[in-house]
Amino acid sequence: MEEYKIEMLGIRKEFSGLVANDDITLQLRKGEIHALLGENGAGKSTLMSILFGMYQADKGVIKIDGEEVNITDPSVATKYHIGMVHQHFKLVEIYTVLQNIILGVEPRGFMGFIDMNKARKRVTELIDRYGLGVDLDAKISDITVGMQQRTEILKMLYRDNDVLIFDEPTAVLTPQEIDELMEIMRGLKKEGKSILFITHKLNEIMAVADRCTVLRKGKCIGTINTSDTTIEQLSEMMVGRKIDLNIEKKDPTIGKEVLRVENLVVADKVHKKNAVNDVSFNVRQGEVVVIAGIDGNGQSELVYSLTGLSLVKSGHIYLNGQDITKVSVKRRNESGMSHIPEDRHKHGLVLDFTLSNNSVLELFEHKEFNTLGFINQKNVKAYTDQIIENFDVRSTQGASTISRSMSGGNQQKAIVGREISRDTDLLIAVQPTRGLDVGAIEYIHNRLIEQRDNGKAILLVSFELDEVMNLADRILVMHEGELVGEFEYNKVTRNELGLYMAGAKKDEVNAIKEGKNGQN
Repeated sequence: MEEYKIEMLGIRKEFSGLVANDDITLQLRKGEIHALLGENGAGKSTLMSILFGMYQADKGVIKIDGEEVNITDPSVATKYHIGMVHQHFKLVEIYTVLQNIILGVEPRGFMGFIDMNKARKRVTELIDRYGLGVDLDAKISDITVGMQQRTEILKMLYRDNDVLIFDEPTAVLTPQEIDELMEIMRGLKKEGKSILFITHKLNEIMAVADRCTVLRKGKCIGTINTSDTTIEQLSEMMVGRKIDLNIEKKDPTIGKEVLRVENLVVADKVHKKNAVNDVSFNVRQGEVVVIAGIDGNGQSELVYSLTGLSLVKSGHIYLNGQDITKVSVKRRNESGMSHIPEDRHKHGLVLDFTLSNNSVLELFEHKEFNTLGFINQKNVKAYTDQIIENFDVRSTQGASTISRSMSGGNQQKAIVGREISRDTDLLIAVQPTRGLDVGAIEYIHNRLIEQRDNGKAILLVSFELDEVMNLADRILVMHEGELVGEFEYNKVTRNELGLYMAGAKKDEVNAIKEGKNGQN
């Protein structure tokens, strides 16, 4: 009989009539990386929250090393050496990395005072052992998302956890940080750790997981060895149909200029140099212009300045010929701009509002939703229901659902649905498919192309090369705050684009191309 580290047998969990987990069985072997795959809202995070003690199952049994256990809260899970890195990190931003790692399990010294030297020594040993380089004295608010994730991993290791749960760990990471995380996970496996890896990114499963359990709409579809399957088979198991992320799009029909940016300069809040330096470009009706580049090269600051979230140092922004450089966010929205932000919690949603209230954040003054100063709740609900249906937003109570309670992927779909439904002249979309499963990505990509074919101007910021190559009509490469290249989508290869994104100059790229041709 095979020995399992963790067994979750016949797990059922229901929320307000919605069955999130329906008789699910998951078995984790000792020393394996086991992926949990499913669409947004399939029940993955709920199942892991039950294992970590954040929820209690309505039915079912949990066993650890063959013994039945009752995990009533996260402190009990910690006693059983189970740790979890949540999709949205649980860190105190004003504390240092070291303070966050030891929070709640601080070593005590003389007269009960915290022995920071002892803590530092132990954490430094873990950093060296697992290759998790991070500045222990930096505040969480000052470090990158990738470093915050390393802090969360060190929190688990500091508590001697041997079952590690990663909930959508790559959703907010750059490609380089994702590669680093994959190496970290392989290293943890070699140390004998058992890893549960919640994701919907199929290539990551194939790269790092030993086995994969697939959930669909709360039910377990099956468990399979990754060595015995393909990405295509996994995607079909996940969504119940074949997925094609290669968009068949016709040549663009270019119309008038909608957005024009002239010599834009935006200051860097942290460093002395400019975050955006003398950037000029335009976006016209009927085209998708993609800003490509490695995260952290000024894309965020560029978008903040375009949408009114930050001030411009110099230069001008025109929307439909009107100078909007200094106008408010509200005026920009009214002038025909929609914005899918990169941070759905900070700039996309009011988390404690209902889905219906979030759906009309920019529209509540419109006469359709406002009668003599009072919100027309009937019309708001009908509008929200349409977004829910069109964009497959899954929630426990429909339009009345509190946005905070929804999965990250469904929060993202709600924002995308809201901004596309506003039917504006310009759509600025930053990482619109971040945190979405392949079925939702396929749908959003098709909707963006549909908007383009209907004559809308789309400015897309993406760090995913596949997404860039799939959707772009024109590609602008951004590096260190400057535009270093502009290409028609069919005039540049994926490899060339990657070189420009990394900072290579045109002559360097040509030399590499010529060298390869010479070898051929």
